[in-house]
This record gives sequence, C-alpha cells and structure tokens, in this order.
Amino acid sequence: MSIRKIVHVDMDAFYASVEQRDDPQLRGKPVIVAWRGSRSVVCAASYEARQFGVRSAMPAVRAERLCPEAIFIPPDFVRYRAVSRLTRDIFRRHTDLVEPLSLDEAYLDVTENKTGLPTATRVASAIREQIRQELSLTASAGVASNKFLAKIASDWRKPDGLFVIQPNEVDAFLAPLPVGKLPGVGKVTGERLEKLGIKTVGDLRNLNLAILEGDFGRYGLRMYELARGIDNNPVIANRPTQSISAEDTFERDVPLAETEPMIRRLAQKVWSASRNEARIALTVVLKLKTSEFHILTRSHTPSSPPCSCEELTSIALSLRERVDLGAEQRFRLVGVGLSNFRDAENAVPQQTLF
Repeated sequence: MSIRKIVHVDMDAFYASVEQRDDPQLRGKPVIVAWRGSRSVVCAASYEARQFGVRSAMPAVRAERLCPEAIFIPPDFVRYRAVSRLTRDIFRRHTDLVEPLSLDEAYLDVTENKTGLPTATRVASAIREQIRQELSLTASAGVASNKFLAKIASDWRKPDGLFVIQPNEVDAFLAPLPVGKLPGVGKVTGERLEKLGIKTVGDLRNLNLAILEGDFGRYGLRMYELARGIDNNPVIANRPTQSISAEDTFERDVPLAETEPMIRRLAQKVWSASRNEARIALTVVLKLKTSEFHILTRSHTPSSPPCSCEELTSIALSLRERVDLGAEQRFRLVGVGLSNFRDAENAVPQQTLF
C-alpha cells in the first residue's frame, strides 16, 4: 500500500490579513476583526494583536483590555468568502481531493497531483507561492502521510511557514509533544490523563490499549492510534457541514439555573464558527449531561434561521425550559449546537404541515 501524501493549508490570520491587504493603513498595526459590544467575540486577530495575547473566540471586551491600541474592524464575511473561493480554485489546480474545514483551511490529498510535481512538499510550496502572488496573502502548510500529522505540521512554522513530517520521523516528532496537542484532548481529558501520569504523547504510548479503552471508551482507541501517528481518515472532497457544536464540562456539577453563563459563552463560540460556513443552519440544539452521565438533547427549528448570536443564545437558553428533572438535579456538561444546514437559497423552511 502506497503512503498517502496529505497537505494541510491554513491561511495566516485570514480575516485580519484580508483587511490589512485591502487597506494599506492597517498594515503593521494590531487589527482585531470583531463587532464591538459586551457580547461580541473576536473573529480574528492580526499577528501584531496576537503579541498582546489576543486570540480568536475571545470576548471583544477582553481583547480591548489586552490591546487598547487595537483597531477594531467589523467582519465582512461576503468578502472573506470571495477570497476563500479563490484559494480553493488554487488548490484545485493541483488536486480534486480538497476537503475545506472552514473559509481559511483545507486538507488536500496530493498522493497524485494534476501538475506532475514530484513531491508533496513541492506541491505545498507551489500553492503557497500562488496564494502569495495572486492574492497577496500568506498561508502556512503542513505535509505528512495523514490528516492528523499534516494539521499539526501546518501550525509548526506559523505564520508563512512550511513544515514536513517524513514517515520515518513520526515517532521522534510526536513523543515529546504535550498530550493536549492531540485532537479531542481538551482540559478535562488532559486532567484525567495527568492523574494517570501522562503528560506527553510518549507517556501515552506506554499505556496499553485495554487501559485506555477501559478509562476512555471508544476515544481510548483513537488516542492509542494518534499517539502512534495513525490516522486513516481519508480526505473527503465536497463534504457539506452537518452540524457545528461546542461543549464544556463544569468544574463542579451545577443546577440547571446556573448553566446560563456557559451557554452564553458556547453560543458565541458556535455562532463565530458558523460564520465560516457558506450554508445556513436551521436548527438550534442544547445538550446536557447529568451528574449520573445521562445525556439529554433538546432542539428547536424556528420559522426562520437564527440571524444573530443573540437569537441563537436566546433559543439555546429557552430550550432549558423543556428539561424537567427537578430542582435537585445537577449537570456536569452543557453543549450548544447548530444543525440541519442548508444552502442559502433553500434555508427558509416550508411551513410545518401539523
């Protein structure tokens, strides 16, 4: 079986870079793409703003405190989508196997490429150069034998970098990385692993599969494979988004009434992510996990799609009214999601028949 050649391309500070490209007065200055307001979150921050600790999905008021000199620009997603389409046109010159993750990043399978370039590294270099020459923007790229490794690699030399993980370098590259670098290992899983004495990917390799599956279920197998650089997920072209969600675990189990701040925060995160989509979501979903690990979901499809973060938040909060487990019930996790995505022209649902 031949080794796959996967490239992950990630545009550098995409929205902010488009703004700096189109307005020379913004170049070299800290730019934050966000609406102003107490409930707004940062869509993107230029590298000049990141030096002050500003990050995507951070509350805009906090970003303003960290970087008082920042120039705030309201997002223009119509323009960002147009530029994104041009980057995808460049990708498709080299391969038809392009799987976009958002407006600013994509996986490409270049095991065979259209331009006859001899290596995946040469393909990645050509793509980055075409983006620079034609769009006056920079992109970072990672090259590896699978999607998981390519995504880690693209982040390695950001911004404007190219990093290659050769098949014979995988074990040595992964071993010293913190386990938090593995997709799916968030704060809670990281803390559970630390209690087992696991801090690095190398440490994780020393745990046998039975222990991992016993403690983490199906995700235990995924961690076992990722720690060894195994990821057989193919690049799937033209896969439409089915849903976008975010969830978080409380530090202590809380009653339903105390879930509001977390729901608000997660709704902002989901709304921000949904702005990367050309398609529109019709349904809002609320997920709760009780202290006994029972999972409940409640959903609502309004007569017209949610058109603002405030509307999404309001619907998510109202879905709690459909949870009736008594005032004593405690919850350990909450999640907010958008699902039932449709193309924009088909996004107004037909009137319900019942």
